Amino acid sequence: MAALDNLVVTTALPSIRKDLGGALGDLEWTVSAYTLTFAVLLMFGAALGDRFGRRRLFMIGLTVFTGASAAAAMAPGIDSLIAARAVQGVGAAIMMPLTLTLLTAAVPVAKRGMAYGIWGAVNGLAVASGPLIGGSLTEHVSWHWIFWLNVPLGLAVLPLARLRLSESFGAGARLDFPGTLLASGGLFGIVYGLVRGPSDGWTSGLVLTGLIAGGVLLAGFVVHGTRAKNPMLPMRLFRSRAFAGINAASLLMFLGMFGSIFLLSQYMQGVLGYSPTEAGLRMLPWTGMPMLVAPIAGILSDRIGGRPVVATGLFLQAVGLGYMAVVATAHASYSAQLPALIISGVGMALYFAPAANLVMSSVRPQEQGIASGANNALREVGGALGVAIMSSIFAAQGGYESGQAFVDGLRPALVVGASVVALAGIAALIIPVARRTAGVTSATTAEAPEHARDVDAGASPKTASPETAPLETAPLESASR
Repeated sequence: MAALDNLVVTTALPSIRKDLGGALGDLEWTVSAYTLTFAVLLMFGAALGDRFGRRRLFMIGLTVFTGASAAAAMAPGIDSLIAARAVQGVGAAIMMPLTLTLLTAAVPVAKRGMAYGIWGAVNGLAVASGPLIGGSLTEHVSWHWIFWLNVPLGLAVLPLARLRLSESFGAGARLDFPGTLLASGGLFGIVYGLVRGPSDGWTSGLVLTGLIAGGVLLAGFVVHGTRAKNPMLPMRLFRSRAFAGINAASLLMFLGMFGSIFLLSQYMQGVLGYSPTEAGLRMLPWTGMPMLVAPIAGILSDRIGGRPVVATGLFLQAVGLGYMAVVATAHASYSAQLPALIISGVGMALYFAPAANLVMSSVRPQEQGIASGANNALREVGGALGVAIMSSIFAAQGGYESGQAFVDGLRPALVVGASVVALAGIAALIIPVARRTAGVTSATTAEAPEHARDVDAGASPKTASPETAPLETAPLESASR
C-alpha cells in the first residue's frame, strides 16, 4: 500500500488537474507532499516502533494511512488533496520502516536473501501496478478511487497484523526531536524552493529563503548527527563504505526514476494521446519488471554478491532513460519507446532486492532498524527531489502549450535523470567486494569502522567473526531491530 501510493497518482495527474485545477507546481506537490513527509519521518517512525512496540506502531501507521486515504478520496480541492497526501505520508513513514525489521526477525539468516527478494517483488508489484491501477480507475471509474482502494485493504490488514505479528521492542530506543525538526525543515525548504523556482523566479525572496534556509538546516542535521548522544541518524554509520555506497546509490536512483515517471506518464497521455489505462499498460515493461526479476536478483546477490547486481541494474536503467530521451518526440511510436522501457525495467528490477540485502547487512543487527529507516528515507528524499528538479528543468525548457513544447522540456529532463542514475551506479561501486575463501564470505576492506565492518551484503555472511557476520551472530530479537 505504501509503495503503491508513490506512483498510483502519476497516471491520474491529468484528470486531477482537470477536475481540481492547479498548475505544474500543484501537481508536483500532489506527489511530493506524500514522499516528503514519508521521507523526513521514516527514521522517527522506526524509533517510535523500537520504543513503544513495532507491531503497535505498525498498526497505528496503517490506521493513519487508511484514514488519510479516505480524506484524499473526498478532497474537494487541490489544497485539501495535497494536505491529505501529506498525512498519508505520515502513516506510511510509521509503518514502512518496520516492515524489514519485522521480516528480518521472522526469517532465518540462510533464507534472508530469498525473503528480501520476495519483499522486493512485492514492492515491484506495487511500482508496476501503480500507474496501471491509477490509470484504469481514473478512466473507468474516477481518480478518487485510487485512494478509496486503500480503505478496504487497510481494514483487512489491521486484524491480520494483530493476530499474525509478534510484538517486539528495541533496546534503549530514544526519540530525536531536534533531528526530526532539522531534517523536516531542511528538506521542506529545499523542495519548496525547487518547486516554486520556475514560476516565482529563482531570485524571488521566498525561493531563495527556502533554498538557503533548507541547506542550513540540513547542515545542522549533519552536525547534530555527529555530536548528539542519540541522534536519529548517526553520521558514524557512513564511515562504512557499504552503508555510504548503497544509500548514495538509493537516493540518486530514486531521484532519476521518480522524476522520469512523473513526466513520462503525462507525456504518454498529454502528447501521445493514450488514455490513462493505455498509459499504465504501456509503462508496464518498465514498472512491471521488478515483479518478475527481483526474486531472481535476490538469489543472485546471495551467490555473487550484491554489488555487481545493483551496479549493473543502475547502469542499465541509465541507458534506458538516455534511450528514451533520444526517441521521445511529439509523435513517437510505442515500438520506438519499448526497448528503452524494457532496459529501464530490467535495471530497476536488478536494483531492488539486492539493495535491501546490502542495507541490512552493512550494520550491526541492533542498528538494522535505523539503517532501514535511513535507506527508505533517502529513497523518498530522492523521489521528492527528483520530481522537483526534473520538473524545474522541464518548466525551463518546455511546457504544456503543445506536444512539441512538452517534448522540448521532457528530453533534457530525461538526460539529467539518466546522468543521475549513472552516478548512482558509480556510487554502488564504492561498496566493498566480498571475498570468498573455501565457501566463506567476508569483507575485503580493512577500513571498517568501530561499529561494523563493511560487508557485501549481497552475499550472506558466513564467518564466525561478529565484525564480519552481523546478521548471523546476534539473537533473533536483536536482529529484528
